[in-house]
Amino acid sequence: MTEQPSVRTAFILGAGLGMRLRPLTEECPKPLLPLGGRPIITYAMEHLRAAGVERFIVNTHHRAEAYARAFPDGTWRGLPVLFRHEPVLLDTAGGLKNIEVLLDSDDETILVYNGDVVSDLPLERLLTAHFRSRPEAMLALRSSGGLRNVSVDGEGRICDMRGILGNPGTRQCLFTGIYAVERAFLDRLEPGRIESVVPVFVEMIRRQPGSVGSVIIDEGSWHDIGTVEAYNRLDEEFASRGSGAFRK
Repeated sequence: MTEQPSVRTAFILGAGLGMRLRPLTEECPKPLLPLGGRPIITYAMEHLRAAGVERFIVNTHHRAEAYARAFPDGTWRGLPVLFRHEPVLLDTAGGLKNIEVLLDSDDETILVYNGDVVSDLPLERLLTAHFRSRPEAMLALRSSGGLRNVSVDGEGRICDMRGILGNPGTRQCLFTGIYAVERAFLDRLEPGRIESVVPVFVEMIRRQPGSVGSVIIDEGSWHDIGTVEAYNRLDEEFASRGSGAFRK
């Protein structure tokens, strides 16, 4: 029986200001808002743990002290939770480069997960696709719902993001904010630079089409908690089902 691919370390983005959810986030980082009776971020942790992740790294900025209160012993269900503070908000690529000092020598592949995403999509499909070809980055996409601004060509390759290259491809997909990167991807990033991963991905695509991998995963649920209304609606739904809404 073939062993299921897994990744040891996951980076959960927890440093955002949560402006779209004000006033709820004035005193609390968005990933720590309660959802169905537990912090939003713990759904990501549960999802990642089920995929084989053994430790979490979380970047912090806004109301960083709240993370210390939420995880007072630096663990979640027995797994280590490491924090990397950003005095200046570095965005996704900058935050990813900033955690490099916390990675171990055997952390060749890292799973990255937006801290305001709640999903139970099958991560094994992302990992299988990633380890099949081992690109520097492999993005989990969905074919419907939300903001579909990732262009995919007829061969299933990402050919543009956010229309930056002016290439519409043959279909538009949604970027889930869940992806795998190789350690080599971090070598592209400049320490201390405030930068999103999207322009980095786009430049890779421009220089070498097909260099950013993707897999469309429409199975499972995916929620981006981007508005107060979306948060309240999902909180009510999860509360009615109990805090283990995604538990199998």
